[in-house]
Amino acid sequence: MQGIRNLFRSAWSSAERLEDKTVVITGANTGIGKETAIDLAKRGAKIIMACRDMERGEAAKKEVIESSGSENVLCMKLDLADSKSIREFAEAINKDEPKLNILVNNAGVMVCPYGKTADGFEMQIGVNHFGHFLLTYLLIDLIKRSAPARIITVSSMAHSWSSMNLEDINSEKSYDKNRAYSQSKLANVLFTHSLAKRLEGTGVTTYSLHPGIVQTDLWRHLNAPKRAIMKMVSPFTKTSSQGAQTSIYCAVEPSLDKESGGYYSDCAPANCSAAGKDDIVAQKLWDMSCQMLSLTWE
Repeated sequence: MQGIRNLFRSAWSSAERLEDKTVVITGANTGIGKETAIDLAKRGAKIIMACRDMERGEAAKKEVIESSGSENVLCMKLDLADSKSIREFAEAINKDEPKLNILVNNAGVMVCPYGKTADGFEMQIGVNHFGHFLLTYLLIDLIKRSAPARIITVSSMAHSWSSMNLEDINSEKSYDKNRAYSQSKLANVLFTHSLAKRLEGTGVTTYSLHPGIVQTDLWRHLNAPKRAIMKMVSPFTKTSSQGAQTSIYCAVEPSLDKESGGYYSDCAPANCSAAGKDDIVAQKLWDMSCQMLSLTWE
């Protein structure tokens, strides 16, 4: 019902300004990440585009500067499939940036063939969840000092098509690329749910979201029949700019100041799956993430 109601709501827009705010967006060189960067740059924020491919990142940075009219845009190297790269990126941010007001955990891989990250995690859970978990952990003190601040993690409605397989989180016993993708997106929702509890009273709020079915590079790993279906439904899908709206909403909407830990779609609160609200699984995933990344995050 929520989805149908949202169809008939007028499009969300906001004149909110972000002068003196610093924003980090992962995977900002393409798709909804780039569109989010353009919009928040137009609002006056300093934008740090965290990109794996610096060549594509620099090209996207030029585009963001041209489209937004703001020169206050940086591109920095971040490979979420490598904890060493994540630590180097976070170290540079902590050293050079006096504040970080908005972190958008946007980068992701989708239904890719089986592969592993530098740290031996299955690629989808490794990049989409563990990479962002570690990045958020390493930046959290700076974010807290910058409060009011927000952490936004881009999930997907696909989170509701799977459960967490904590016994085989890296899909080593069997690999289904769709299931592994759904699991990584469910991990995003559970991470946000757990993070909100730990950030109570700090002035830092956190949100997860479904951007909509967006025409992006992420489709490149779909097989031919699925690509054909996507082509058929493409008139009903969103452009990257439309897909970025809920990320932007979660970053700037003033009424969300008092909300934290929720799941959003079409610039409005949405219902996540029952699995996405499971406190026990959320806690187990949190503990396992800390253990696998060798960190203590109470």
